Amino acid sequence: MEPYQQLVVPGTDLAVSESSGTQSTSGRLPDDLVADHVRRLSLFSALGVALWTYGFLMDLAVAPAVFPNIMRSSVAIWIEGAGAVVSGLMFLYVRYASHPAETKTNVGLAFLLLNAFGIAVINAVVNLPAASRLLMFLSWNAVVILLFALIAAVPPRRLLIATVAAASMDPLAVWLAHLRGLPVPSVGATVALFLPNYICAVVAILPSIVLLRLGKKLRQAQELGSYRLVERLGQGGMGEVWRAEHRLLARDAAIKLVRPDVLGSAGDDTTQILRRFEREAQATAALHSPHTIQVFDFGTTREGSFYYVMELLSGRDLESLVREFGPVPANRAIYLLRQACHSLADAHARGLVHRDVKPANIYVCRMGLEYDFVKVLDFGLVKLPSRDRRETLLSGDHRTSGTPAYMAPEVIVGDADVDRRADVYAMGCVAYYVLTGQRVFEAESSIKLLMAHVNDRPIPPSQRSEMPIPRALDELVMACLEKDPSHRPQNAEELFRMAVCCTSCDEWNQDVAALWWRTHLPELCGPLTLARHSSSHPSVPHPSALAVQ
Repeated sequence: MEPYQQLVVPGTDLAVSESSGTQSTSGRLPDDLVADHVRRLSLFSALGVALWTYGFLMDLAVAPAVFPNIMRSSVAIWIEGAGAVVSGLMFLYVRYASHPAETKTNVGLAFLLLNAFGIAVINAVVNLPAASRLLMFLSWNAVVILLFALIAAVPPRRLLIATVAAASMDPLAVWLAHLRGLPVPSVGATVALFLPNYICAVVAILPSIVLLRLGKKLRQAQELGSYRLVERLGQGGMGEVWRAEHRLLARDAAIKLVRPDVLGSAGDDTTQILRRFEREAQATAALHSPHTIQVFDFGTTREGSFYYVMELLSGRDLESLVREFGPVPANRAIYLLRQACHSLADAHARGLVHRDVKPANIYVCRMGLEYDFVKVLDFGLVKLPSRDRRETLLSGDHRTSGTPAYMAPEVIVGDADVDRRADVYAMGCVAYYVLTGQRVFEAESSIKLLMAHVNDRPIPPSQRSEMPIPRALDELVMACLEKDPSHRPQNAEELFRMAVCCTSCDEWNQDVAALWWRTHLPELCGPLTLARHSSSHPSVPHPSALAVQ
């Protein structure tokens, strides 16, 4: 199946469809570039404070002492003082105001014009009478225009209008001085004096044009199907996880980008690797358990990266949950375990083996009106073993083969018949961690940890927890941790039935779960809305939720 590709630009209305070849653009710059411009605008404001303050002090105190016979204009002193104050206010506004970046950019254009007008008035009152006789004069406005162009992330047309207006402040000030009867240069001299202003105003749009082209390339790098990337949630050795939104539907999603260089061993063909993951994505999307992460779409980018589009969850993965709030009581643990087993049982019935079951891949979330709703993540994002040789974790390239703390003995020693029972062992390790807050085995190195899983008998979780663990649950966990796969529950469905039979742990229900969430995670218990564009979106998960390894 060829992945459907419609290219959508983050923060704009630009859309390019490969099937139709049509294109439309709004001419806006990407939000990332505008945000960078706002940060640089604060530096521009700070520079304005320094220069205006320097001029103010020179005219007020230094110059009279050095040049006592030269009269200083009180107009220039007032303008320089006001310029320093306005620049300081602009700095504070850019740094601390909560307005959108685009609003701050528009205020920055107004700030440019205010500076240009102040400089122009000083030129008209103080500098021009002498300069007009020599025609050797360069207005500070030319410098300010070029400096602003270097930091501005403004579309070229709007920037050209602003810079031409700034360049025109000097002729405007000369005309106003003429109306007041002050000595001013002739029309020809004025044109000659301020022609550099307009040259700089035209040159100033060149960086903006270059930035616009770079912005288009940035958009193309963020185009994934019918989704546009909004915010990066996490990154790791395998790739990145982004929050994204559909261009037409009121639905946010999580997109996981997987780089091709980590998908297969040396010598593997990238096309074959991506085809293999495409088949696995199709199989994952075919799973019907409500406790399996939903896959909306998948495909490849122009750079060859593979991506999944998945539902965006609101909550915590089990690893974060235990780390943040401590071990889970037995009744809640069995409540979560049953749901995770439901997902794995569906996969096992279809011949799929997860092979990377761990707390970070089991997500506890709010789903609609339900709390403590479990979602199992990352089906299929594991490298298939080679058929022409046996790989073990001690000899093969195992970057995506699993996590040592949750790995079954037969996987570690490289048995050829690794099957669904490896997931059952991992579920036992997960239940152990959730109940005790500790892993089944602790070791100084990964090798020692792996060998402990192969050789050592685990201590029952009831002996490592201060909270009571019913005997039935204790025995269930220990059954999952049997070294011999034939002595374990043979698949997740059998484990699910065993978990259902643990009736001594049935006190946990939706009312108790909702109370726990309102107490410990109140920010995720608010009313359900369709809001999509807030940067503080309540559904953004912890970065580990999508297990970027």
